[in-house]
Amino acid sequence: MTPTNAMSVDVEDYFQVSAFEPHIDRRDWDRWPHRVQANTERVLALFDEAGIKATFFTLGWVAERYPGLIREIVAAGHELACHGYDHRRATEQTPEAFREDVTRAKKLLEDTGGVAVIGYRAASYSIGRDNLWALEILQQVGFRYSSSIYPVKHDLYGMPEAPRFAFRPETASQLLEIPITTCDFLGRRWPCGGGGFFRLYPYAFSRWQLRRVNREGQSAIFYFHPWEIDPGQPRPQGLGLKTRVRHYLNLGRMESRLRRLLQDFAWDTVANVFLNRAAYAN
Repeated sequence: MTPTNAMSVDVEDYFQVSAFEPHIDRRDWDRWPHRVQANTERVLALFDEAGIKATFFTLGWVAERYPGLIREIVAAGHELACHGYDHRRATEQTPEAFREDVTRAKKLLEDTGGVAVIGYRAASYSIGRDNLWALEILQQVGFRYSSSIYPVKHDLYGMPEAPRFAFRPETASQLLEIPITTCDFLGRRWPCGGGGFFRLYPYAFSRWQLRRVNREGQSAIFYFHPWEIDPGQPRPQGLGLKTRVRHYLNLGRMESRLRRLLQDFAWDTVANVFLNRAAYAN
């Protein structure tokens, strides 16, 4: 039987990505045209058309400004999860600041959505070997799982020595960490869990990788952002070449690729796919 995979969406606006931090101050976010509501509603329509449920890792900042959107997500039967308050990377926070951030965002989402929030994803996959204390804090404040570690080598994030598949951390044994999916072949580890890599690779290659993971008997976890289906988004000035390529590459093709992906695999929420499994890597 082919495993069901977990579909997830990181609900944030285009100007909130970590790569734009040197160019757009947080204090100016409300001065930029907001597109997160319309883009997320397009994502909801895509999922409804495909007949799938997904997990929406949502910023508290978004929930404050668009409470109706949060209620739409919940009313459609999707899982509401936490992406922190305002996309501050865990690597830039003290343990005390991190605890305050995730507690604030969790309560805000729960109060707005009227449901328990048990899942968390760090901004820019910013939990790794140097701040694994964050996982213990997540357990302490009531999260049941995290999807915050990317087991790859990358210039902005990554913990390549981490397990490829879901595991219980030694310091937070009641919390399940669900790393973003990777595929090992040709002597190296390849990202295949979504985002910019999904826009970079030919679709056939991404499909092959995910099928390979499923043939291993494992469920994949896939992610993308609402702004990735919005090629008409405003473009800040002064971005470097690498940032421009990473952010804007193939935005115009993303929606059609997603439609194929939704048809080619079985999908459900992160909680439904992973919390009911009997055993995990250690």
